Amino acid sequence: MAKASAYSAARIASRVKELGRAVSRDARGRRLEIVVTMDRSFMFAADLIRSIDVPVVLHFVREEVRDVESGGRTRREVFFSNRPAKIGVIDPLELKGRDVLLVDAVLDSGVTQDFLLRRIGESKPRSLRMAVLLDKTSRRRVALEPDYFGFRTASNMVWSGYGLAASNGTGRNGKNLVAGSPAKRSKAGRSRKKR
Repeated sequence: MAKASAYSAARIASRVKELGRAVSRDARGRRLEIVVTMDRSFMFAADLIRSIDVPVVLHFVREEVRDVESGGRTRREVFFSNRPAKIGVIDPLELKGRDVLLVDAVLDSGVTQDFLLRRIGESKPRSLRMAVLLDKTSRRRVALEPDYFGFRTASNMVWSGYGLAASNGTGRNGKNLVAGSPAKRSKAGRSRKKR
C-alpha cells in the first residue's frame, strides 16, 4: 500500500464498511462479543460496530501502565480495567465459548494487544479475532497480525483525527486522519491557527 499523509473521511468510511462486512461474514450470524480498548478506539469502534450486521454485545476496557516493584527491581506492567473498582479483564464467564472481536485503533509493537488477547484467551472463547484501524508493521515486537485492518502505515508516523490525538492531545475530533513525523507533527500543532 502506498504511503499517505492523510486518509479522507470518505475513504475511512468506505474502508470501515468493508471491514464490517468481512467481520459479519466471518461471524456467520452468531452473536459477537466486541471488546473495545479505550480511549483512542472509540470513533473507529463506533463506526465499525454500526457496519456489523450480527448481534453484538460490547465490553470496554482501559489500558493502564504501572511501574511495579518486585524483588528490589522496578518493571513496567500493563493492566486493563473494565469497571472503575475492578482491575483485570472482562469476567471470563462472559466470554467462554463466545465469538470475540478485539477492536483497537493502532497496532504498533503489538505488545499491549498480545497481552490483552492472551488474557481474553484464558476465558476459552470459541473464536478470538482482532480489528485495528492502523497497522504499523515495522516496529512489531511480537508475532501478531490483525485479522482485519483499515490501513497499513509507517511506524514513525504520528496520526491525529478520527479519534486519535496529536502529541499535544488535540485533534481527536478531526474527520480525516492526518499524519506527520513526530517532530513535524508537534511543530505543526503549535503553528496551527484556530478556525
